Amino acid sequence: MPSDSLEAQVGAALARITNPRLDNDLLSAGMIRDLTVTPEGRVSFTFLLSRQDPASLVREARAAVRQVPGVLSDGVKITVIDPAGPAPTTHGPPVPQSASLGIPAPVPAEQPRLGRVIAISSGKGGVGKSTVAANLAIALGRLGHRVGLMDADIYGPNIPRMFGSFDKPAVIGGRIQPLEAYGVKLMSIGFLVDRDSPAIWRGPIIMKVIQQFLRDVAWGDLDYFLVDMPPGTGDAQLSLVQSVAVSGAVIVTTPQEMAVGDALKGARMFERVSVPVVGVVENMSAYTDPASGTRIAFFAEGGGRRLAEEIGAPLLGTVPLQPGLAEVADAGRPIVVADPDSAAGGALREIAERFHEQAGSRVTALPVINQ
Repeated sequence: MPSDSLEAQVGAALARITNPRLDNDLLSAGMIRDLTVTPEGRVSFTFLLSRQDPASLVREARAAVRQVPGVLSDGVKITVIDPAGPAPTTHGPPVPQSASLGIPAPVPAEQPRLGRVIAISSGKGGVGKSTVAANLAIALGRLGHRVGLMDADIYGPNIPRMFGSFDKPAVIGGRIQPLEAYGVKLMSIGFLVDRDSPAIWRGPIIMKVIQQFLRDVAWGDLDYFLVDMPPGTGDAQLSLVQSVAVSGAVIVTTPQEMAVGDALKGARMFERVSVPVVGVVENMSAYTDPASGTRIAFFAEGGGRRLAEEIGAPLLGTVPLQPGLAEVADAGRPIVVADPDSAAGGALREIAERFHEQAGSRVTALPVINQ
């Protein structure tokens, strides 16, 4: 398809999105600048987003462009700037930025060998984010995908215990060799420090650790690179999006409103740095008594769906409470391994399938590069 025709279709897709504040479409409002479309289907442009504009416009624009036939779903790059802030000083690849401050962020590295980089995030602790990350990684691996899982929770790494892996990784040729369990390649600060040693580190150290895990670990060629994020919207989240091009985020919440409100903040943070939310997972949803069939909602119901509707992302699924789930996780056997046909195990396998439909339907084979 000629690039000029494709560019016209991309422009038309952007023109169909209306900014409610201005009551005008993105193109007519002058919010899209430097639109570039290559013959291969890669699209880049600058998005002028003021502090008064809804951040969801960036996600809508990305989704609309990806739906244009001929556009690569992983080839859409958007530079977000605040018109009231300083302009970008470089003319290289578009980079994520803080729309609220208008300050360009460091250029994230493109690492195609990692495949799709997906942040597994939540707004608060205790919602089962690491449980979802571990089971999602294993389920994707059993669907035939090459998967790596990086534990970015520097202060409270849980991945080693969940996978039953505590060995120190080897270093060969200056590259850290990831451990592997259940077909998933793993790296965590928990492999490198004593299990009872507290991590009393400031932000710059966290950034260095994350960068080292991204660049100095021999991950090989992957289809999916999942990152188990710590709770909140702090140094680790910003370090990740500034260090590597993140393809998307999965937001994990529990049904109650307090957790949903915190998860919403996490979703909004990713919007602000032009990372699309692939979907929402509701964990600890209603328990069904197998004997009577009675549903018991210990943590209320529907929070995940409400969050998904508010941010305009799909609900990937709900994971019910299940007796014994915590015990098998503590024993290093995630539920999709210990009891894949259970209610929780089946739900997580279905979530992996829906996730792949949303985030990876166009994953292509990666070139083999010598270490």
